[in-house]
Amino acid sequence: MSGDDSTRTMAREGSITFLGNIVGKVFGFFMIAVITRLVSPSVYGLFILATSIVLFLQAFGNLGLPKAIDYFVPQYLSDGEHDKARGVILVVFSLALVSSAVVAGLIVLGARPIADAFEEPALRVALLVLSVTIPFLAVYNALLASFSAIKRLKFRVYTRDVIRPTVRLLATAGLLLAGYGLLGVVGGYLIGLVAAILAGAYFLRENAPEIIGATTTRVASQPLLWYSVPLAFAGIIYVFLGQVDYFVIGYFYGSEEVGIYRVGYALAANLMIFSSSVGPIFKPLIAETKNDREAVRTRYRTATRWIAGLTLPVALVVVFGANAYLSVVFTPQYAVATAAVVILAVGITISAACGGPDGGLLQGLGYSRLVFLNTAVLLAVNVGVSVLLVPRIGITGAAIGTASALTINGLLAVGECQHFHDVHPLTRDLGKVLLAAVPAAAGASAVVLVVESPLLVAVALPAAVITLYVSTLHLTNAFTAEDGEIAARISPALRRAITLSRR
Repeated sequence: MSGDDSTRTMAREGSITFLGNIVGKVFGFFMIAVITRLVSPSVYGLFILATSIVLFLQAFGNLGLPKAIDYFVPQYLSDGEHDKARGVILVVFSLALVSSAVVAGLIVLGARPIADAFEEPALRVALLVLSVTIPFLAVYNALLASFSAIKRLKFRVYTRDVIRPTVRLLATAGLLLAGYGLLGVVGGYLIGLVAAILAGAYFLRENAPEIIGATTTRVASQPLLWYSVPLAFAGIIYVFLGQVDYFVIGYFYGSEEVGIYRVGYALAANLMIFSSSVGPIFKPLIAETKNDREAVRTRYRTATRWIAGLTLPVALVVVFGANAYLSVVFTPQYAVATAAVVILAVGITISAACGGPDGGLLQGLGYSRLVFLNTAVLLAVNVGVSVLLVPRIGITGAAIGTASALTINGLLAVGECQHFHDVHPLTRDLGKVLLAAVPAAAGASAVVLVVESPLLVAVALPAAVITLYVSTLHLTNAFTAEDGEIAARISPALRRAITLSRR
């Protein structure tokens, strides 16, 4: 695939995923808003604890095998070996199902001791029901990886961002209104997951005929495991990294504080929307040209600059408007998470600006063991800082731990890519993007200082930040010809705007 073709593919598929992420985020926020109004923070916190434990243990169950799909399958498809691509997918599904079923059984056996450790008896019931989701999650993740591998991300979007949250929202609301409480939240989660798997299986069968209809060539499992197992341990650490805050807060405080922190984290996590939009297509694009250093450098820099450029204005809105959005979207009792949101937003932004999309570069280049080592460092930092600070300053300490780990993640990614593959994302064009955030931050400060109503702040802040940010990009001539080509794949109107700004 040529450089222009890869740029167009990344822009097209990334924009599809971005729209899906927007839909998913809207459903996600609506889901949290519904739950927080129908159940207490302590019940919601119990659900978060249960899902955190299940997601952590599920990382053991799939052995990281779904990540082998979007690494090996694009290479086989590029060489026209559809039979081997089918073989990879079948091996991954088979092994992941067996290993995840074993982990599900262990959760059933350990549900009571886990609930006793957290001194939350209701946690046992939630774990027993959610243990069923372990094999389902293995199949679900393999389906999503398959859509990334064949570069048909719209079906990934339909499955993950439309069908699953829609069904989950309706099921959860119905069960909660029927008075099922914690079981209603857990049941809605399970029903949404099953619906997504059924839809994803149908989409894969109907839209990958060259793989589904191919004869199966037996593919050795050893290379798949050799690549995926280090990523499995990295995934275990990464999942734990994402859930450790809830474990620590739940241990030192209780389920109510877990629920409040989860709401704050959900607000800050919106900043990941751009990196998660490019990530699924970025990794296979790197994998298929991993031996062409110039192509890798170009794709890495383009992806990182766009992610940073799109993340920064949203980060400023979240940082300066955290209190307003927590009060307006949820309820005022969640405004105590304001400091945690600001700290998390800073860490996520630094990671996005420095580390590239979802760590996909190192995975696409085949450095799976290096990814594992990186995540081990992240875990040590996050756990160490959180355990040290949470007993002293509560949920703010957990936010500092996560933000510190994310910052290190970004810095490690830049240094390692430069050292091992002689590529880095730091260019003058990226500098212009970062510089544009300065006047936008000044404008955001003015809005927060002048406007008193949280609702008015929530409305005025995005308008002020985006206007100042885009104006600065225009004045510094930050848009390039390549930006115009990427914009053309997203929207002709956006391309015209960028073309006019470059004149």
